[in-house]
Amino acid sequence: MTKIIDAKKASEILLQNDDFLILAHAQPDGDTIGSSYALCYALRSIGKRAKVACSDEFPDKYSYILMHDVFSDFEEKCIITVDVADSKLLGKYEETGNKALLCIDHHATNVKYAGYLFLDTGAAAAENVYILIKEMGVGISKLIADCLFTGITTDTGCFKYMNVTPRTHRIAAELIEYGAEAGIINQIMFDTKKLGYVMLQKLALEGLQMHFENRCALMTVTQEMLKKCAVPETEVEGIAAMPRQIEGVLVGVTVREKKDGTCKISLRSRDPVDSSKICANLGGGGHMRASGCTVKAGVSESVNTILGVIKEALEEIK
Repeated sequence: MTKIIDAKKASEILLQNDDFLILAHAQPDGDTIGSSYALCYALRSIGKRAKVACSDEFPDKYSYILMHDVFSDFEEKCIITVDVADSKLLGKYEETGNKALLCIDHHATNVKYAGYLFLDTGAAAAENVYILIKEMGVGISKLIADCLFTGITTDTGCFKYMNVTPRTHRIAAELIEYGAEAGIINQIMFDTKKLGYVMLQKLALEGLQMHFENRCALMTVTQEMLKKCAVPETEVEGIAAMPRQIEGVLVGVTVREKKDGTCKISLRSRDPVDSSKICANLGGGGHMRASGCTVKAGVSESVNTILGVIKEALEEIK
């Protein structure tokens, strides 16, 4: 049975153990990458062995974090998961994740699979890692600050989402004082796009569908589109935010075809729609305003499946 703990206990677990394997979730985003590596670099800075693993490749744009990683060959003894609500989200590391001693998370949908859980649903995962690093008494280097700032700014949409709190800004300000290059990181994360990615956005928008009195906007991204634009699957993270940006839309949906023929569905919603409840109906989860799930079907069937669930959710709020 999972025991929910506070920052003091979680920091004690980190200080008392060694040989860490830190697991980020599959289809990694900035929060899981920044948080995992911040914790890894912090543990290494006090003489512990630690390494990060993920079922999928990390996007190239995070190279300023990854370039400082060094190969660590040791037998892991302590498994930590960061920003992972369910071991199913770990891909090929699912069974490993089920052996996790500690989970550091911020999802209200966390299924409590680890031995211990440090959970704060009112913060980015990177904020929680920041708190633990401070609790351990570990100094924050520029590299760690860059990692943590990356996690916070990506999870908050450059500080514009509803999960931003006064503490978020205070932590971000401290990270800048520690050397985090906020301007450069935000430029890389939000204002720099490869030509292929822009062409993929164009194709996705050309297929935009509006449903339920224009309260739902849906886009699809197929393997054919990815191939045509020469965009790897690791580089499509930001597309999920596009449908919700349309005025009047309560639910933005992106259905992305995977190589195995199944579909990854990403939801972004506005009040009063809870996207995590919608995705939970299909075995997924996440946050109230940003969630995801996987449907083991092709694009057409997956679109019909998710629209059916969204229709029920929208009818409930009429």
